[in-house]
Amino acid sequence: MKILAIEKENQGATGEQFKSFLKTEAQKVWQFYKQGIIREIYFTQDTHEAVLILECKDVQEAENILNALPLVKEKLISFEIKPLITYDGFERLFDK
Repeated sequence: MKILAIEKENQGATGEQFKSFLKTEAQKVWQFYKQGIIREIYFTQDTHEAVLILECKDVQEAENILNALPLVKEKLISFEIKPLITYDGFERLFDK
C-alpha cells in the first residue's frame, strides 16, 4: 500500500533543537529508503517540510516507521498520513 506522509513542524520547536538530530534523521531515512519502505522523499519549496511516499502493508506500519524517526521521537515534527489508492479517472475515457 502506498502511503503519503506530510511533515508538520510541531509548535514550539526551534531550529536549534533540530540541528542536533538532523544527521541521525538523515541516517534513519536512508536506512528506510534502502529497504524500499520510503520510496520517494521531497521537501516543499515554501516551508521546507518533508513529503514522503512510503510502501507499507497498512497505515499502522507507516505510523510505526515514521515514529521511529528521531525528529518524531523528539516531538519536533509529526506527520499527516494519507493512504493512497490507484487513480481510476481514466475509466471516464472509456464510458459508453
